[in-house]
Amino acid sequence: LKMISPGKVYRRDTDDATHSHQFHQVEGLVIDKHVTMADLKGTLEKIAQTVFGAKRQIRLRPSYFPFTEPSVEVDVSCFKCGGKGCQVCKQTGWIEVLGAG
Repeated sequence: LKMISPGKVYRRDTDDATHSHQFHQVEGLVIDKHVTMADLKGTLEKIAQTVFGAKRQIRLRPSYFPFTEPSVEVDVSCFKCGGKGCQVCKQTGWIEVLGAG
């Protein structure tokens, strides 16, 4: 079973350089034999490169979400400073773009 479900999300949040009260979210689900974290990693890297550009650096960090196990967060190098650190990325050089598991 494979499915993709895109849609708008509305939540109570204060808008700033990296947050919005309304954004788009894509849910994906794959159920099959022999599907591994490596499959998810490859899929997430391909999506991030397609959406944010092949030259953008991408990193996956272990994380915790109560609805997935294992879980990761995906960051891309900051589009404004190129990873050097600025107000948009809070001086980290990275912007968190998604969570998955």
